[in-house]
Amino acid sequence: MSLLHWSYVAMLAFCLAGTLPLVPAFGLRVLRQPRRLLLTVALAGTPFLVWDLYATHAGHWHFDGDQTLPPRVAGLPLEEIGFFVVIPIVAVLTLEAVRVVRRAGLRPRSQRSQGAA
Repeated sequence: MSLLHWSYVAMLAFCLAGTLPLVPAFGLRVLRQPRRLLLTVALAGTPFLVWDLYATHAGHWHFDGDQTLPPRVAGLPLEEIGFFVVIPIVAVLTLEAVRVVRRAGLRPRSQRSQGAA
């Protein structure tokens, strides 16, 4: 197995590495509410997972075996299933960090320089 097989895993890890530091940096409580986070991931990911299964089995697209790990679940690489978990978590963390910043009254530089309220 080559490093290329780990491409998808690396992308998911990169996404998490970029957003997990938001938790301590902004004091996010997202990870302290596992049921709520799990519900969000399930509601956001399930329709796309179903669509992915349909499209893959119908032959609309496929996953390059050279860029994914060999294990498959219902024909999907494990990384693809992981995508539907990681990306909603990343989105929630980013959204919550933006909310913290907005609550703190921080405005974009362009608005500060123009004196906009």
